[in-house]
Amino acid sequence: MIKHCLRMMGLLLAIGVQAQDNRLTLDQAYDLARQNYPFIKQKDLVRRTADLTIENLNKGFFPQFTVSGQATYQSDVTRIPITIPGIKLDVPGKDQYKVQAELNQLLFDGGNITAQKNVQTANELVEDQRAEVELYKVKDRINQLYLGILLVDEQVKQVDYVKGDIQLGIKRVEAQVKNGTAFRSSQLTLEAELMKNDQRIIELKANRKGLVDVLSLFVNKQLPVDIQLAQPVIPATLVQEPVARPELKLYNYQSELFKVQNGLISAKNRPRTSMFIQGGYGRPALNLLNNNFDWFYIAGLRFNWALGNLYTTKKERELLQVNQRMVDVQKELFMLNTNTQLKQQQAEVDKLSQLIQSDQQIIGIRAQVKEAANAQLTNGVITVNDFLKEVNAEDQAKQSLITHQLQLLMAQINARTIAGNQ
Repeated sequence: MIKHCLRMMGLLLAIGVQAQDNRLTLDQAYDLARQNYPFIKQKDLVRRTADLTIENLNKGFFPQFTVSGQATYQSDVTRIPITIPGIKLDVPGKDQYKVQAELNQLLFDGGNITAQKNVQTANELVEDQRAEVELYKVKDRINQLYLGILLVDEQVKQVDYVKGDIQLGIKRVEAQVKNGTAFRSSQLTLEAELMKNDQRIIELKANRKGLVDVLSLFVNKQLPVDIQLAQPVIPATLVQEPVARPELKLYNYQSELFKVQNGLISAKNRPRTSMFIQGGYGRPALNLLNNNFDWFYIAGLRFNWALGNLYTTKKERELLQVNQRMVDVQKELFMLNTNTQLKQQQAEVDKLSQLIQSDQQIIGIRAQVKEAANAQLTNGVITVNDFLKEVNAEDQAKQSLITHQLQLLMAQINARTIAGNQ
C-alpha cells in the first residue's frame, strides 16, 4: 500500500514537472534570454576589470622597493688643491661603482589614488549600464517571437473552427447526395476545401515551429514544439507610467563619471610627500675623499610638486564640460524619441481598440449570415459555393479580430517596453 502511494506521488510530481516545462510566460522568456545572452558575460568582465584595477591602486600606499646599480668612468674628479704637511689626501678614482637599494613610503599623494579609484568605480557603473542597455534590446526581439507564436496559435484555433463548419456541411450534403437532391460534385467541393484547411494548419504549425526554434536559441533551451505560451496581462495604466529605461541610468552614471574625473584633475595638481631610505655599497661612498669601497645609507622626507599639469588643467576641465553637454543633448534627444514612440503606440492602441469593436460587430453579422446559409444549404436553396463564401467571410472577419487583438497586445507591450516598464 505504501509503495503504491509513493508510486502515485512520484507520477503526479513527474506530471507536474512536465506540465511546468511545457509552459512559458513572457517574463520567464525575458529572464532566460538575459541569463544566456552572450553580452551578459561582459558585465562580469567589466566588474572583474574594475576590481583588479582598484586592487592595484590600493597598493600605491604600499612601501616601494627599488634596486639599482651603476659603473661609470668620468673625465675628472673632485680634487683639493691644498697640500697639508703630514696629511695625504687620496684622489678619487675616475672609475666609480655603486649598488644601492631604496625603500620609499608614500605619505600623502594629494588624493590622487582615491580620485583614481573613484574614477574606476564610476567607469564600472557606466560600462555595466552600457551592457544593461544592450541586454534590454533583447526584449524587443523576444516580444516579436513570443507574440508571433501566440498569433499562430489563435489562427490555428480559428482554422479548426472553420474546419468544423466545413465538416458539418459535408455531412449535410452527403445526406442530400444519398437522397438524390444534391450532386456528388458539391460534396467533393467541400472535401477539397477541407483539405485546403488541413494544408493551412500544416503551414501554420510549420511557422510556429520556426518561431519556437528561434525563441529556443534566445533562451538557450530547447523548447518543445507544443510549448504553451501564457498570454501576457497588461495593467490598465499603460502609457501613464513614467519612463524608466536603462539609458537614463547610463546618462546619469556618465555625468557622475565626469564629476569624479574633475576631482582627479584637481588631485593631480596637488603636492606629494613621501619618506625614503637608501642604502648601498660603492666607491666612493658618501665620503668623496675616501677612495675605498664602503657602505652608506641616507634617510629622509621627499617633497614633490609637479606643476606641469597646471598648463593643461583649464582645457581638461573645459573638455569635461563639453562631454557633459553632449550627454545632456543625448539624453534630451532620447527622451524626445521615446515620448514620440509612446505617443505613436498610444495612437495605435486607440486605433486597434476601435477596430476590435468593429470586428466584433462584423463577426456577429457574419455569424447570422452563415447560419442562414447553413439552413439554406440543408434545404437545397443555395449551392455549396455560396455556403463556402459565407463560411470564408466569417472566417476572414474572425481572422481580422485575432490579428487586431494580437496587434493590440503587441502595441501595449511595446509601449511598456519603450517606457522601460516591461
